[in-house]
Amino acid sequence: MNNAPKKFFPFLIVQFVLFLAVLFFVVFLMPGSWTVNRFMGIAVMIIGAIFLFTARFQLGNSFAVTAQARELVTRGLYSKIRNPIYVFSSLIVLGLFIIIGKPYPFLFLVFLVAVQTFRAHKEARVLEAKFGDQYREYRKQTWF
Repeated sequence: MNNAPKKFFPFLIVQFVLFLAVLFFVVFLMPGSWTVNRFMGIAVMIIGAIFLFTARFQLGNSFAVTAQARELVTRGLYSKIRNPIYVFSSLIVLGLFIIIGKPYPFLFLVFLVAVQTFRAHKEARVLEAKFGDQYREYRKQTWF
C-alpha cells in the first residue's frame, strides 16, 4: 500500500534530486583533500538523508508545507520523534558544514534550528487543537 501523497510526490523527488546533487558535488567536484571531516560530513549527510526520506515516507498523506492536522502519525520514526523531518534535515546541513570546515556556516544552522523549532511549535498547536488529549499523550512519549 502506497500512501504517499500524489500532489507532493514531485516535491519529494525534487528534494531527493537536490540531495543527490549536493552529495555528487561533495564527493566528486569539491576541491580539496579527503580529510576526516569530509568523510564524517558525508556519513552524517547520508545518515540524515536516509532518516529524512524514511520520515517523509512514513508521514504519507499527512505531509504539508503549512501546518495542517490531517492525521496524527505516531508510527515508525514518529513513535520516538515528533518532528523527524526537521531533525534529520538539520543533520544533513550539519554534515555539509562539517565538510566545509569553517565556523561561520554554523550560524546558519543555529538560525535553521530556531526556524524549525518555531514551525514545530506552530504545528503542535494545530495538532493539539484537532487531536486534543491524544496529541498531548503522544507528546509526553516523544522528543521534539
